[in-house]
Amino acid sequence: MPNTVLNNEEKIRYTRHLNVPEIGKSGQIKLKEASVLIVGAGGLGSASSLYLTAAGIGRIGIADSDIVELSNLQRQIVHSMNFIGKPKVDSAKEHLLEINPLVEIRGIYERITPENINEIVADYPIVIDATDNLETRYLLNAACVRMKKILIYGAVYQFYGQMSVFDGSKGPCFRCVFREIPTEEVIKANRGVGVVSPVPGVIGTLQAIETIKLILNIGTPSIGKLLLFDGLQMQFQEISVRKDNACPVCGKGK
Repeated sequence: MPNTVLNNEEKIRYTRHLNVPEIGKSGQIKLKEASVLIVGAGGLGSASSLYLTAAGIGRIGIADSDIVELSNLQRQIVHSMNFIGKPKVDSAKEHLLEINPLVEIRGIYERITPENINEIVADYPIVIDATDNLETRYLLNAACVRMKKILIYGAVYQFYGQMSVFDGSKGPCFRCVFREIPTEEVIKANRGVGVVSPVPGVIGTLQAIETIKLILNIGTPSIGKLLLFDGLQMQFQEISVRKDNACPVCGKGK
């Protein structure tokens, strides 16, 4: 079935989207034609992948080099006991296709490195940063600026989360806001930090909403805005962030 047509099953499956004025049939076809890369199949990647699959994004790539562990299941809801010890990308793919077999899911069982990042990112206009390590965030940002991709950032810690959309052609990139690359000591200290299980769900869902808005070119994307979530106080705060002309990644000198 060509991507420019919705078959009967799709019309039924996406009925609630078709009834939304900002989406409708033409919007659902745009979602069907879209390609999105999710880097990380953990807590953030679980929430964003589940909702984007259900929404009918035509092609979703999921890049992750880890295997499912028992400690993941507290927050990484795309996985299950049956996949402990197996690659997260295989676990996610099987679960997601059970939700929506009309979507193409590509599992990329690789860790993002300077050597493979261009090839992995190349086919996807939108990249969701669902990682849990700082090294990959800076690699992704540099690649997205260089290749003119949109990066949807998310991060979580205990009861707190952050989300933003970085598009170097229209606003700041990740490096404009988080200028200093952390030292190895800081990177080690941030590995395995605690997080309350629903918080990645909140931030990952926001990343999915921003993805859909960007594909459909509707609403106002969070470009130039850093959204902060405090689950303890149940508060959202929005901080304006600006492009840094001296940024070593997207500044005027680059």
